Order: sequence, then structure tokens, then C-alpha cells
Amino acid sequence: MKAKILLLSGLIVILVTSLFALQTSDVVAQEQENKKKEDYEIKLSEEEWKERLTPEQFYVLREQGTERAFSGKLNKFYEKGTYYSAASLQPVFSSETKYNSYSGWPSFWQPIDKAAVKLVKDTSFGMVRWEVVDSKSGSHLGHVFEDGPDPTGLRYCINSAALIFVPKGEEPPKFKKPEN
Repeated sequence: MKAKILLLSGLIVILVTSLFALQTSDVVAQEQENKKKEDYEIKLSEEEWKERLTPEQFYVLREQGTERAFSGKLNKFYEKGTYYSAASLQPVFSSETKYNSYSGWPSFWQPIDKAAVKLVKDTSFGMVRWEVVDSKSGSHLGHVFEDGPDPTGLRYCINSAALIFVPKGEEPPKFKKPEN
């Protein structure tokens, strides 16, 4: 009798979990569709993005990819300067707010300006997180977590491939015109 109750309980848990997973995947698909429809200043076709970005940048910025932990060139990088979105070339983070979170990705406790990034609810992989996107193009930069240092308590965990670093006092990056 006890075994039947345990078996039945296990089957109910599996059924509920399966239904939740199906519902979550529908919600994720809808949120991704809404994000694509959102009005961003920079609107390029996927082909134009592929021409503008390296394959690694395209994977991270346009396909919501994540570079392997501790593999990004900006992870343990602490020069003074500004970090720009590789998608829009707008400034998104400052070296003043960068810190070593020991997470394996460049981490900041706040963006350079609140308007530089947008937060989009991300329920992929059965988790609820906040995706950090470039406010001009909607391109994926990383995620924000509530385990950062004072004064904000936030950790903006950002992919190196999504950023272009410009040392203090140097000119901001500019897009190169396509060669004909």
C-alpha cells in the first residue's frame, strides 16, 4: 500500500513538472517574441547583424548566448575606461563600477546610466532571471543578480563578447563602413 502511494505521488509530481515545463516554454517563446517586437532605435536584419558583428558577438548579442565562464578577455581586466555595447556602440558600463565577483564574467554593480540598458524577464531553463539588454538595439549583454556589493547590491554579469572597452581619454568606437 505504501509503495503504491509513493508511486502515485511520484507520477503526480512528474505530471505537474511536465505541465509546468510546457507552460514555461510557451511563456519564454512569447517573451522572446515580445522582445523582438519592442521598438528599439537600431533595427537591423539578422543578415546585417551578421555583417556587423563577429560570430562570437552575434552568438552572444543576437542569440542570447553565454561565453564559457573565465574565458572572456574582460573578466580579470581592470584598466580605467568605458565599456561600450558591441551592438550599438553606446556606453553601458564604467570601470568605476567594475569589480571581481569571482563568477567568471565581467561584473559591474550598476550601468553607466539607467537608460543605457533595459531589463527583460528571462524564464529560460526553468529559472526566473533578469536579462540585461542594450537599450538601443535590444541585444543581449548578460544578466543581473541581487548578490552584488554595496551600494546597489546588484551584480550585472556581462559577457566580454558583448562589450568593447575604450581606455579613459580615448575616442569612443565607431562602426566601420562596409567595404564595397
